[in-house]
Amino acid sequence: MITDPFFYATAVPAVILLGLSKGGFSGISVLAVPLMTLVISPVQAASITLPILLVQDAISVWIFRRSWDGKSLAILLPSALVGIVLGYLLAARVSSAAVELAIGVVSIVFGVQQFLKQRHIDPQPLHASTPVGVACGVTAGFTSQIAHAGAVPFQLYMLPKRLERLVLVGTSSLFFASVNWMKVPFYAALGQFTRANLATSIVLFPLAIASTLAGAVLVKRVSGERFYTVMYVLLVVVGIKLTWDGARSL
Repeated sequence: MITDPFFYATAVPAVILLGLSKGGFSGISVLAVPLMTLVISPVQAASITLPILLVQDAISVWIFRRSWDGKSLAILLPSALVGIVLGYLLAARVSSAAVELAIGVVSIVFGVQQFLKQRHIDPQPLHASTPVGVACGVTAGFTSQIAHAGAVPFQLYMLPKRLERLVLVGTSSLFFASVNWMKVPFYAALGQFTRANLATSIVLFPLAIASTLAGAVLVKRVSGERFYTVMYVLLVVVGIKLTWDGARSL
């Protein structure tokens, strides 16, 4: 188990961000792993956070178990599995920095566009075609495996649907719970689940549970329109972070 106090100085806020994301404010979890990499390697940070995510996923799925969009999941989940496999097979050949830069730019443009549209006109639901959903699903799985940025492609497909906020949160919970379990065999194959990493994850479980419950309480107190405004702002913030990381690493 990691005992370095500097690690926990970054891990605690990182786990809180993960919990708030799982509680409904999807997207801010992308800031968690970079925080931890200030002290440990990106690979170790990812291996420690995955068991934490699985615990948080279980709580999130239980809380929002009655609110989800089955049609969207039927399109996104099989596609995400394809993306995860591609990410595993191409990890050594694909630059994670380039992926982060591309996803970051797209999320900024989309987030700003939707935010401005929401402020000036009454936004109407947009139902993207199945091929678009498949493309977003593959991209979500791929970027989740490569750069831990799967939330952005998911949101690019789901946010324009203008679903009731709890349905959107519930769909997100089921999607990412499934995606994270899909990633487990690939992380295990890479030898990332060491005894020390798992022990560190377990120590952080109580905070992971508490922060997820806090996120679920907060998201239910936000009005529908304000929720979408927050999501678009978060999408832009995450996009800026991904763009900065990608550009700096290229």
